[in-house]
Amino acid sequence: MQSLFQILMLILNIVWFFIIAQVIMSWLINFQILNTRQPLVAQIWFGLNRLLEPLYAPVRRILPPMGGIDLAPLVVLIGVYALQIILQNNIGAFY
Repeated sequence: MQSLFQILMLILNIVWFFIIAQVIMSWLINFQILNTRQPLVAQIWFGLNRLLEPLYAPVRRILPPMGGIDLAPLVVLIGVYALQIILQNNIGAFY
């Protein structure tokens, strides 16, 4: 059962990394440091968006419109961190 705990933590860490990468990449695109007309940048950008949109969509339906600010990644990051804390505090259930 400890391997199940480690697999769940690994998945949450990978999701955390993808969200951070997507947020940083969105800043770089908005500040015109990266250009989505470049094939590699476009592939990475659209791939990250396709992976993370199922996590963001329910949060975006709940959050009110904030103008140009998207708080969905922040809410999902807080959720991932909360899941990690819950798993770590209940590690005894995995033995």
